[in-house]
Amino acid sequence: MPELSQLHEVYGRHDYAIIGELIQPGTRVLDLGCGGGELLAWLKEHKNVEARGVERSGTKVQKAIARGVSVYQGDLETAVDDYPDQVFDYVILSQTLQETRYPLRVLERMLRVGKHAIVAFPNFGHYSVRLSWLLSGRAPRTGLFPYDWYDSPNIHFLTVLDFESLIEKQNWRITRRIFLSGTRQVKAFPNLLAQTAVFEVTT
Repeated sequence: MPELSQLHEVYGRHDYAIIGELIQPGTRVLDLGCGGGELLAWLKEHKNVEARGVERSGTKVQKAIARGVSVYQGDLETAVDDYPDQVFDYVILSQTLQETRYPLRVLERMLRVGKHAIVAFPNFGHYSVRLSWLLSGRAPRTGLFPYDWYDSPNIHFLTVLDFESLIEKQNWRITRRIFLSGTRQVKAFPNLLAQTAVFEVTT
C-alpha cells in the first residue's frame, strides 16, 4: 500500500507502517507517547479516525497540534486514569514500553480504556544485542540500541519471549503479532532475529 510505504519512508519508523495497517477506519484511537503526532495525523487523514494523543515533551505537543491532532502534555503512565472504561477502540504505545517505570500497570490501564492495545518495542533478544554482551562484557551498544548505559532512556530490557510470557500470565489474548528486521518481516525465530516487535493485545 503506497500510503503505508510513505509513512515509514517519511518518518523513518517501520513500526508506524505496521500500526497504520492494524488500525481500522473510523475508530477511536489514543496514542500514548505520540511524539510530534506524525502517526496520529496520518491515521486521521487516511483512516478517518478520532485521534487523541499524550506526550511528555511540550515542544512535541506543539508540533502535534500544528499537524491538526488533539494532543495534550502529560505523563503517559497516568494519562488514562480519568478516561472511562473501553472509550477507545485502540490505544497505541510505540517504542515506549521499555522506558516506562511500571510497564504492567501501563498495559493494564491501556486495556481498561481501550478494546485493543497495540504495543511496539525493540527486542532486546536480538542476536546483535546478545553478541555485544558476549564479546564486550559491557552494556550493549548496537545500531538498535546506540546509548551508553548511563544515558539510555531504556530502563526495562524485554524480549519477544518476555512480552508473550507476560500476556499469557495475565490471561490476555494476542490477536496479531508482527516482527520486523529493518523493513523486512521476520517469520521464524523472532526472539533471535527480530529488531522490532508489534503486538495487538486484548482482554
